[in-house]
Amino acid sequence: MSENTVWDYRDPREWMRRVRTSSLPPMIVACAITGGVQGKEANPNLPETPEEQVEQTYDAYRVGAAMVHTHVRDPKQRFDCSGSSEEYRQVNAMIREKCPDIIINNTTGGSWGMTIEERLTVLDANPEVATLNMGPDMVKMTLKERKAPLEHPRPAVHIDTCFPTSYADITAFAVEMKRRGIKPEMELYNTGQYWGFDDLLAQELLTPPYMIQFVTGYPSGTYPTPANLLSWVGELPHPSVYFVAGIGQFQLPMVAMGILLGGHIRVGMEDNVYARRGQLLKSNAEIVERVVRIARDLNREIATPAQARRMLGLSSAPSKY
Repeated sequence: MSENTVWDYRDPREWMRRVRTSSLPPMIVACAITGGVQGKEANPNLPETPEEQVEQTYDAYRVGAAMVHTHVRDPKQRFDCSGSSEEYRQVNAMIREKCPDIIINNTTGGSWGMTIEERLTVLDANPEVATLNMGPDMVKMTLKERKAPLEHPRPAVHIDTCFPTSYADITAFAVEMKRRGIKPEMELYNTGQYWGFDDLLAQELLTPPYMIQFVTGYPSGTYPTPANLLSWVGELPHPSVYFVAGIGQFQLPMVAMGILLGGHIRVGMEDNVYARRGQLLKSNAEIVERVVRIARDLNREIATPAQARRMLGLSSAPSKY
């Protein structure tokens, strides 16, 4: 772990020193290519099939993404997330063939109605990193009608639900990830979820540097404002490597602030399907290129996969499938 790349983001003097000397660490770009909630009905360019996911991962990788976050889709209903470790392993292998050193990050969020045991099966696909939701969340939204000729059409779906998560659930995921040598990406939707982090730390289930992602703009999460992001950063445990993600129209302003603060960022069509108001993204690579350009204009280098591996404390040897 390098002192030059993993530093105390809470220290204003250190931030000023690094800005003066253009020595903020290289910025890791993670690309969340597709989620498990909406599909081509929201944007026809959103990748659903394994082949589409691999193609868009490769394009994002070529323009600066060092990490890919995947939700493999159910081949029997493309609008839903798969619960098959074999299907995840297949997609991971296809990505590895095209992108030899990219960091592969699989979701454990699964799909609505999945049990903890079902969501844990994705770890059998041997990702290098896996998400770990750090608390419950409420969701209220309407998904667009999925019309033919799209695969597996369905009517519009109104969702008003809560995803329960207990301390025991968080512990179960952390135990399995530690046993398998998988780095947990701890996803926080509000600062109260730091209590879950403290509980895992007390159980000695976490290995530094801690990988934390702030998910901003999510319904029932903390408001996506500059003041709230600063509060999150101010409460970071040290040593941490943190990422900023923004949902919908909050993606670009929140990740831009993360760039300024010296953090790392996640973009992609899982979180946002628009390039700007009224204009759909053409691909995941389009938004990766945009944030890479912003970062370079602000004197931030873009981390290679090898640099990202060192910062995150991952093996220098990419995973095999």
